[in-house]
Amino acid sequence: MMARVFIVDDDRFIHKVLERILSFAGHTVVGHAYNGKEAVEQFLQIRPPPDIVLMDHRMPLMNGLDATREILQMNPSAAIIFVSADETVSEEATEAGAKCFLTKPIRSNTLFDVIRKYAPEAVTEAAPG
Repeated sequence: MMARVFIVDDDRFIHKVLERILSFAGHTVVGHAYNGKEAVEQFLQIRPPPDIVLMDHRMPLMNGLDATREILQMNPSAAIIFVSADETVSEEATEAGAKCFLTKPIRSNTLFDVIRKYAPEAVTEAAPG
C-alpha cells in the first residue's frame, strides 16, 4: 500500500505535476485544495484522513501556516509537509506543527523520502511470496 496524499496549493500546475509524480510512484492523491480555507474544510471530509498533506504557504483566503494550525487542531496526528518557495516561513511552519519544510522546486526523490519518513505505515514494501 502506498500513501494517500492531499495537495494544498493555489497553483493548478503544481497540482498536476505533483499528482503525476505521486501517481507514477504508486501513491494516491485523495484531494486537492487551492487555498487554506478550502484545505481545512476538505480535510474533515477525506475519509480515512490522508497520510500526508502537502501544504503551500502563500495562498488566498488563508495561508498555509494558519491552515496547518487549524488542521492540527482537528487532527493532531496529521502529517503536514510544507512545500513552499518562501523559505522565510520555514521555522514558523515547523513551530506550527509541520513535520518538515521542503523548498520549491522539490526533487521527486526528496518528496518520496519524506513520504516514507512521515507515513511509514502507509508505505510498505510488498511482502515476498
